[in-house]
Amino acid sequence: MSKPIRSLRWWIGGMLFASTVINYIDRQTLSTLAPFLKKEYEWSNTDYALLVVAFRVAYSFGQTIFGRLMDRVGTRRGLTYSVVAYSVASMLTSFARGLHSFAFFRFLLGAGESANWPAATKAVSEWFPRRERGLATALFDSGSSIGGAIAPFLIIPIYQHYGWRPAFIIPGLLGFIWILGWRKLGGSPETHPRITPEERAMILRDKEESAPPSTATGDRPAPRWADLLRLPQTWGVIIARSFTDPVWFFITDWFMIYLVSKGFAVENTLIAFWIPFVAADLGNFAGGGMSSWLINRGWSVERARKAVIIFGAFGMLLLIPTLQTSQLFVIAGLFAISTFAYAAYSTMAIVLATDLYADEAVATVSGMSGTGAGIGTIASTLLIGWISDRYSFGPILVAASLIPFIGMLLVMRLVRNPESGANPLLKRI
Repeated sequence: MSKPIRSLRWWIGGMLFASTVINYIDRQTLSTLAPFLKKEYEWSNTDYALLVVAFRVAYSFGQTIFGRLMDRVGTRRGLTYSVVAYSVASMLTSFARGLHSFAFFRFLLGAGESANWPAATKAVSEWFPRRERGLATALFDSGSSIGGAIAPFLIIPIYQHYGWRPAFIIPGLLGFIWILGWRKLGGSPETHPRITPEERAMILRDKEESAPPSTATGDRPAPRWADLLRLPQTWGVIIARSFTDPVWFFITDWFMIYLVSKGFAVENTLIAFWIPFVAADLGNFAGGGMSSWLINRGWSVERARKAVIIFGAFGMLLLIPTLQTSQLFVIAGLFAISTFAYAAYSTMAIVLATDLYADEAVATVSGMSGTGAGIGTIASTLLIGWISDRYSFGPILVAASLIPFIGMLLVMRLVRNPESGANPLLKRI
């Protein structure tokens, strides 16, 4: 029998982090190479936006579909399937020959990657007590900023030495290495053979304390999408991501192009490009850590999460001043403050599903919020391409500052404690 692993839940959290890093390296390959590919294939910003949208369509609707699947098949199997799918799709992109074939392979990549956030959110709900979920969510979600920061330093040298096709193949191989570790560590705390009795008891005790009232002695029925959409809390979770994720994806997909539009050469912007992603990583942990600290100080879960969301909404307003400067590191610094604030906000937006919903609904609600965010990102991407080709990035940056603030106001209204015993799918926070 294998020896138990102390604090196994944090090893699980580490694997979720690694999956997200690899997910984002594969995703960022195209945006890192975009200035070179645009020149080689003579794409406009509108053409490039179509590639981004192809990914987003599959990614957006895949989150709802695969979120429900994760609630049925579990995270161990579900994440394995997801990582295999997006790793293969990344490698297949090396066969692209033009705009339409690039769009097809980006669609496949988006479908494969769409399961990562619902599955990771569900795993956090299964493995971590309420007081640790903010940090655990920050850990796995920080993989997006780390992956985004790493990508240029990995992709650009491969491109410079071997061309763009190997730059899609080599990152795709990382997922298969990850799967070897996940097959050994993945599982549920109730049945995992390597969890210590003390850790299992702690996790199960927290679940019992926060469990919603059951309508029967047996298992609760699987939630229907229609039942979940009747709840204002569901719309609060959807809005929390739908009004913020498009801003993050604007930065990940367009920041290099934005810097080039300001007159900077790609080779001279790698350090500045890296700064907002590192700031986002710090923001993940700051947001998750602050909410956990407030809960340990006696704040309710609801009050602690909302306090961080308010901070994040105000911090994202600092995208507007970037319009008034042409200094590379001033631009990078203002973007960094905004991505720090975004990441704190986003961590709370993701963790809300684990706070509010019973285990059998967590991945489904997380997937629905991801679909809402994806639809918003698709619309914003098309507008970004059109507006930047015809005008400038100015109106885009103003909207990217104000929309998350409006989202914060709506979340304050919609996310609230249910009446005691009102719905078996909801937990009190």
